Amino acid sequence: MTDTVRFDIRPECFRPAAGWEQPTPEEVREILLRIDPPRGLSGADAAKLLGIHGGRQIRRWTGGDAPIPYAAWAILADMAGIERIWVGHQK
Repeated sequence: MTDTVRFDIRPECFRPAAGWEQPTPEEVREILLRIDPPRGLSGADAAKLLGIHGGRQIRRWTGGDAPIPYAAWAILADMAGIERIWVGHQK
């Protein structure tokens, strides 16, 4: 798999819920791009994946009109190949 990073996502966005920082709209768009490179996951497909009716809510997250909930972000991060952020690092 060839990864082309278009935008860095802050590590604080990949923490368990207690220490999680809300991703910016740019970071939400980037996580969608990382799920199905090179074109990314569409808003409609992201809505289906998350069990949301239609893609309007996804557009609100990517447009900065509404914050993405932690659970939705965690699922998208998991689908993008990021370690399961809700578990945290166990050392």
